[in-house]
Amino acid sequence: MRLFPESAHIQLEFNKVRDLLAHYCQTDHARTRAQQLRIHTKKEMIERELRQSHEYRQLIANSIYFPNDQVLNLAKELKLLSIPGAVLTADQLTGIRKLAENTGKIFRWFDNERRVAYEGLAAVIAETWFEKGIGEMIDEVLDEYGQVKDNASEELKEIRMGLFRKRNELRKMFEKIVARLNKLGYLAEIEESFMSGRRVVAVYAEQKRTVKGILHGESDSRKTAFVEPEETIELNNQVHELENDERKEVYRILRELTARLSAFAPLLTTYHRVLGDYDFIRAKAKLAGDMKGEYPLVSDKAGVHLVEACHPLLYLYNQRLNKPTIPVSITLEESSRILVISGPNAGGKTVTMKTIGLLQLMVQSGLLVPVHPSSRFGIFRQLMIHIGDTQSIEFELSTYSSHLLHMKYFIEQANGRTLFFIDELGSGSDPNLGGAFAEVILQELVRKHAIGVVTTHYLNLKVMAGKTAGVINGAMAFDEKNLQPLYKLVVGKPGSSYTFSIAERIGMDKRLISRARELVDEDQYRLDKLLNRTEQDLQSLQKKEKQLNLALKENERIKKEMQDIMEREKHRQQVELIKEQNRVSEQKIAYLRDMERKLKQVLIEWRREENKQKVVKQMEALLFKKDEKKVAGKMQKKLDEKFSEVGGEIKVGDKVKMKRNHQVGVVMELRGKRAVVKIGQLPMQVEISGLVVVKEKAGEQK
Repeated sequence: MRLFPESAHIQLEFNKVRDLLAHYCQTDHARTRAQQLRIHTKKEMIERELRQSHEYRQLIANSIYFPNDQVLNLAKELKLLSIPGAVLTADQLTGIRKLAENTGKIFRWFDNERRVAYEGLAAVIAETWFEKGIGEMIDEVLDEYGQVKDNASEELKEIRMGLFRKRNELRKMFEKIVARLNKLGYLAEIEESFMSGRRVVAVYAEQKRTVKGILHGESDSRKTAFVEPEETIELNNQVHELENDERKEVYRILRELTARLSAFAPLLTTYHRVLGDYDFIRAKAKLAGDMKGEYPLVSDKAGVHLVEACHPLLYLYNQRLNKPTIPVSITLEESSRILVISGPNAGGKTVTMKTIGLLQLMVQSGLLVPVHPSSRFGIFRQLMIHIGDTQSIEFELSTYSSHLLHMKYFIEQANGRTLFFIDELGSGSDPNLGGAFAEVILQELVRKHAIGVVTTHYLNLKVMAGKTAGVINGAMAFDEKNLQPLYKLVVGKPGSSYTFSIAERIGMDKRLISRARELVDEDQYRLDKLLNRTEQDLQSLQKKEKQLNLALKENERIKKEMQDIMEREKHRQQVELIKEQNRVSEQKIAYLRDMERKLKQVLIEWRREENKQKVVKQMEALLFKKDEKKVAGKMQKKLDEKFSEVGGEIKVGDKVKMKRNHQVGVVMELRGKRAVVKIGQLPMQVEISGLVVVKEKAGEQK
């Protein structure tokens, strides 16, 4: 993206965002990318970087481990590796091994499912492959601590075996010498040490001539001398020679290993870049987490549709102070390309303008931004900005001259892919003449189909915005009663500057205010007053609308609660209905069982009774329920003549009467709450609660 002027990114504070991003980077590669953050103009690149940042943020949010936790800055080592004849040290080769190991972990992390789920992150390694032979090659030579292994070559193995024997022999001989000199009282407190890689004894300075050997030096206090005993000189020489042989062999092995690895220098450089890219993506995800960044929609058309957008730096600042940040919602597209914002000073006009510009730069750089996910950003190829006093002493330009030079560039270079921001259009000159020139400039920008935001106090620009296609008014809300800006953008209407209201509220002399009003054109004063009243009325309406929305929400909540209560009541009634139906069904089943028993009894009576007509009458009474109550009454009367109720606990062998059908039987067995009663020849189970104990009257027994 082309910026005008060159300091546009500083005026929009994009440099501060880059510094914050660099703070989260751990590798030099990622920090370099952050400081040189590119602003793309191709949708594919913007979408890819936004997707990568969003996917990594999802990993962090869901606490999913991604294997890029090692910090590896190996640019120097990789450059040496590509130079013929260069030799890497064991520590440097250990770093190369870590690079290969970490790259292998990343390739193994991307299984088939994750390659699909995290398509953006997988694209980083799409053009490369993992070579496991690199790590195996280094493991053949170096151990886990970065030391060359004894079996790296046969020569090294023999040298180290000889070195081990000679050092052991030297140690034993040295222990004897130390014991002897200690017995003689020649040794100082430290007893022994190493000088120039050779083992020496520490003796008192006055004894240095007494002990035969080579004097290697004295302590700073001149009280202790370091002498190599003559008995160990030859062994020290042999050890020193073997150590030189070991260094030469280790160097040869490392040189050979470096030469073999040099064939993989381009691949290892790619691995290093891949780890740096993942560190850069992680930094973008961390930054997005701090500023509540979201993944917006990206359109190839020029335009901006912001929903609940916040200035990222202002959001972070307010977050530290536990203060709310007022979001802004705005749409700039073909039908409303230019927004003219008016309102009082310090009301948030410039902040709103910077919010739009900074978020646009961040999105085209692949950074997630603090907006609602439904927001949509177009793609612009150039961004122009004019904010603040731009007078130039060097070129002898006044503020207005510099302002016109900027406007000249805007008019000449603007097109349908231009996003521009102008603070106080036409300021710095006579209000009438400057306002007229500002109107002409605005008309030309409209003709060029440029998209942007203009702030102004000029009434003619507010009027023009109301009647020109493609230009819309906007105002920063202001609380006239408390003289406080509300930092809220209201699109669709111009705003008042509240010049006289602010003067009255701060207690300025009313005579001065009246004189100032007399100097102002009557129509202009009436228009400003009308805008003032309109804005306050709109705020009142918005407040009432907010209260109405709260009342509607409360009504919806109550309505939902009532529906839930009605549903529960309906369910309860259905349950009760089912219970009642079940109770009736149980009664019918009991009736049918009773009828079955009676029919069986009638059948037995039929076989046993000679008077068949009597049995027929019983059956008719049973089946057709003729005079059922009368029959039941007769049966009850007959039983009362024959039996009397005793009551009490029912036991096996008791005579009992069934309360429901007035029949008498004998209890044969008790089964919990039921009893087996034999009535006639048929036993049946009856609820104990439906029985009462009876006994025959004396006359009947007799």
